[in-house]
Amino acid sequence: MVIRRVLAPRIDFGALRRELDLAESFPAAAQREADEAASAPPRPAVDRTDVPFVTVDPTGSRDLDQAMHLARRPGGGFRVTYAIADVAAHVRPGGPLEEETWRRGQTIYLPDGTVPLHPKTLSEGAASLLPDVDRAAVVWTIDLDADGATVAVDLQRALVRSRAQLDYVTVQADADAGRLPEPLALLPEIGALLTARGLRRGAINLPLPEQDVEPDGDGWRLVLRGPVPMEEHNAQISLLTGMAAADILLAGRIGLLRTMPAPKPEAVQRLRAAAAPLGVHWPDGAGPGAVIAGLDPAHPRAAAFVDQAAELMRGAAYTAFDGTLPEQSAHGGVAAAYAHVTAPLRRLADRYATEVCLALHDGREIPDWARAALPKLPEVMAATDRTASTATRGAIELAEAVLLEHRVGEVFDAAVVDVDSPPYPRSRPGRRPGGTVALDDPPVRARCLGDLPLGERIRVRLVTADPSARSVAFERA
Repeated sequence: MVIRRVLAPRIDFGALRRELDLAESFPAAAQREADEAASAPPRPAVDRTDVPFVTVDPTGSRDLDQAMHLARRPGGGFRVTYAIADVAAHVRPGGPLEEETWRRGQTIYLPDGTVPLHPKTLSEGAASLLPDVDRAAVVWTIDLDADGATVAVDLQRALVRSRAQLDYVTVQADADAGRLPEPLALLPEIGALLTARGLRRGAINLPLPEQDVEPDGDGWRLVLRGPVPMEEHNAQISLLTGMAAADILLAGRIGLLRTMPAPKPEAVQRLRAAAAPLGVHWPDGAGPGAVIAGLDPAHPRAAAFVDQAAELMRGAAYTAFDGTLPEQSAHGGVAAAYAHVTAPLRRLADRYATEVCLALHDGREIPDWARAALPKLPEVMAATDRTASTATRGAIELAEAVLLEHRVGEVFDAAVVDVDSPPYPRSRPGRRPGGTVALDDPPVRARCLGDLPLGERIRVRLVTADPSARSVAFERA
């Protein structure tokens, strides 16, 4: 599902960049190191350019971390060959570029341009898995049985060559027409198997529509986009690799995991209590993930239920360990141990977790620079996660306010996706009861005052739209 609305011709995101202290450029020494690495890219001894990899990313992406090839194994099962950009081969430990990437932590995406983790000569050039060029990569080969269970894992540095850069919209259209290219032809089958295994483990995936601001000629458009099935299948390959990495790290008793506590029983009980009033069927014995997987979030009541389910997904963190296994090693959303290793162009932690995996797999000493980084990464990643979240939400709130600035007093159709929990005066002194509504058109999500029926459609009146405060508010009409 995609809903678009053209916004005012000009929106200045500069104030948001300044507020978050986002860098406008790289220090000269860091940029020079990146340019030198790009001019003489690494060429690993192992050559896997015979594998016809392809990449699948959002339309227009240039920082391509992953490329895949899927095949059937003789005798049954599948082979997933997954190439990940080898960023560590381009960044010198202890150099100015590494220092600057620690300051940035991850790529920040804003409508008027990215604030990249690495200079674009690397992130959108020499290190990116662009088509029809040789690139250094870490290649994961994961063998699955006919039910999607992992039976073998191998990884190595190798030279690879992507054959095509594909996007989710095109790949979904090809899947619907039954004409997926050979490297991806098995993705729907493998993705469905991995999803089913995840649901049996107790995994939870929230199919929340993604709200975004995109350029549209001289102006902007506000977009609400639901994930297409092929995007979900593609994500399963990344999750599969992250779980394989976590197994290696835990077996070696050193590494960096992405962790989250399992949903608390009382939170699951509250969600179960919300199901019947919202018309959501919760079969006996089913976990929340299985219930959510059967919903269509395009329907207001299902969207409200999914919004309530977000309460289950709290406490995500990075957990470093060396010698002693962590008390919290699993990720509650994945329902398994999981590590970030598949997006090193965009996320700092992946570079170091991958290097530890390579060393453990090869049976060699972990490089000192990688080992020393592990205990410092959780704090850096937590801080930059907050920055990325604030940037994304701030840009959307600004766009919403600009779009609605001259429509105060108008009435809109909306769905109630969340309501405040009483008693209001005690929990929120001086604040009237209300909740969150999602407008049909334009695709705005904002605070609304009044006695709101969760999961129902109502009419709401716009009372505030202030671009300077990035604030939009409604009341029930």
